[in-house]
Amino acid sequence: MSRSGRSVAQPFEDAVARGFTLIELLIVVAIVGIVAAIAVPGLLRARISADEASAVGSLRSLNSAQASYSSNAGGGFAARLATLARGCSGSAPFLSLDLSTDPSIKSGYRVALQAGDDAVEGNDDCNGTPTYSAFYGTAVPVSAGVSGRRAFATLGAGIFFDDAGVAPTEDSMAAGGGAHILR
Repeated sequence: MSRSGRSVAQPFEDAVARGFTLIELLIVVAIVGIVAAIAVPGLLRARISADEASAVGSLRSLNSAQASYSSNAGGGFAARLATLARGCSGSAPFLSLDLSTDPSIKSGYRVALQAGDDAVEGNDDCNGTPTYSAFYGTAVPVSAGVSGRRAFATLGAGIFFDDAGVAPTEDSMAAGGGAHILR
């Protein structure tokens, strides 16, 4: 109690009993709107960066899986993600199950695999599936500008990107072809 006989909490209790005015509520809503307008673009950029990092990680996994597949399953490369996700009988798959369909959708990117343009069919692998002398893997945003800005591609020797959201072609990834390589 204070000297006047009122409790110290009385002014707060009076304000709560009176309620908020419309102006006070509008000010709070405006402040929340300003904070959201500042935060949302940053969150979208962070999500795009995370999706692009996931796409690059998927292509790195694809390159590793192809190297393991080539040395253990027949000497060539797979032309389908499902082939890499199967593995030889009695052994683990070469590629994780989240990339087991053709194409696979992962973190806002469509990841696909095919035989390279100039690939020659080779020996059958441990499951009787033909292997190829080269492969071409891509990771393209499902919705360009929303799930990612850049598209990526690989031939096994490095990962290349295109800022326009279209996967670099095999010709552009050749020496002097103009595609940008990730460092």
